[in-house]
Amino acid sequence: MVKIKKESSDRPDNTAFTQQRLPAWQPILSAGIVIPGFVLIGLAFIGIGVGLFITSRDIQVLEMDYTGVDQSSDCNKCTDPNTKNCVCSLDFNVDTLFKGPVFFYYGLTNYFQNYRKYGVSRDDKQLFGDVTNFANPSTDCAPYRLDSNNKPIVPCGSVANSMFNDTFKLFQNINGRRNLVPFDGKGIAWWTDYNVKFKNPDVTPLKNAFNGTVKPIFWTKAAYELDFSDPNNNGFINQDFLVWMRRAALPNFRKLYRRITEGDYKDGLPAGNYTLEISYNYPVLSFDGRKKVVFSNVSWMGGKNDFLGIAYLVIGSLCVVMSMVMLIVYAKFKFPGDD
Repeated sequence: MVKIKKESSDRPDNTAFTQQRLPAWQPILSAGIVIPGFVLIGLAFIGIGVGLFITSRDIQVLEMDYTGVDQSSDCNKCTDPNTKNCVCSLDFNVDTLFKGPVFFYYGLTNYFQNYRKYGVSRDDKQLFGDVTNFANPSTDCAPYRLDSNNKPIVPCGSVANSMFNDTFKLFQNINGRRNLVPFDGKGIAWWTDYNVKFKNPDVTPLKNAFNGTVKPIFWTKAAYELDFSDPNNNGFINQDFLVWMRRAALPNFRKLYRRITEGDYKDGLPAGNYTLEISYNYPVLSFDGRKKVVFSNVSWMGGKNDFLGIAYLVIGSLCVVMSMVMLIVYAKFKFPGDD
């Protein structure tokens, strides 16, 4: 007796697609196609590169270090870790109109936010407003999970605990009078962070959700009182907190602090003398870091980035050069019958 094998139940259907019988087309890359193609791609890249480079050169950037390592710096008096509530100032001049809107950043160097153990030291359920995780934070938050009295830290973890806490005020000096330049701190964080990834507990008042918990060790204020002027800018949806929690990929980075878009400065910073008043709180010298402030405006391509335009110009030029090389080789070694 001959046994007939049953067809496997997981065998694909007998169709042209599942059995790979679809017709295929493979272009033949002849010299008549490749050489003009390289020329067109090269010219396109050169055109884009010129546009990007010119646009980038028009973007204004003013960058100043305020770490205080320079003895002549007013912030040198604040570098002693035992000094508390230190305020220093930074004077600078603007020669021509600094076109608005002006973006004001703080920058840090030699700061590795992409270190894995640092990055996972957080409790995402806690940051999403889950009060059940307030009393028992995730073990990933260690060593910033509980304080010395075994009280839970909210928000817990290294990322939240190391939140940048220097603050700034900008003044324009006009005829011996200091005119405060208004800062706009709304909408500086990513929309997805503010509306999706982070949420406050559904408890009113917000302070009650933090009963039985303590603030992060290095914080001066609890999460529910980060902004006294705007009650909607507190807790885990505080704009400065959200900006800090989005970790930087590189050790030298800058983060948006405020925008200058209001009042007499909506069109930018007029030429003149300015004083930046700094509440110096954040220590960086222990890890050989540096602190800086950056004023910049933007264009359709974003912030200043000369490298992007140069990269397009280099690649475009290489494409044109290679097309010329290929044309010479083809003309010299062309075989009879080649198109």
